[in-house]
Amino acid sequence: MPRTKNSVVSRQSRKKTLKQARGFRGSRKNLIRQAYTAVNHSKANAFVGRKQKKREYRRLWTTRINNACREAGLTYNRFMYGLRQQGVELNRKALADMAVNDPEAFQELVESAKQRAEVG
Repeated sequence: MPRTKNSVVSRQSRKKTLKQARGFRGSRKNLIRQAYTAVNHSKANAFVGRKQKKREYRRLWTTRINNACREAGLTYNRFMYGLRQQGVELNRKALADMAVNDPEAFQELVESAKQRAEVG
């Protein structure tokens, strides 16, 4: 009985990798060995990038909250401390959005946090 080499599945696997390598430069897009390496690196970088994106957004939100607090005469850490003392459980994303789109409501939060931070 002749030996089968499973060429259909192997070809499908290579085609899949070359399809993922579309848009790469040079031989990385059409030579299978280079494509395997490039696709593996791109997947690793994509994984890391998804984690970094979360970090970057949190930094952005913190910066926006800090700027809005400083305009009101309070530092970021005193503001967050005052909110915690009050029991306000708004996350940084919501606070940053409020600081940009609804400054009046954010100003009220700052005033209440300021009073709470001075007492505590």
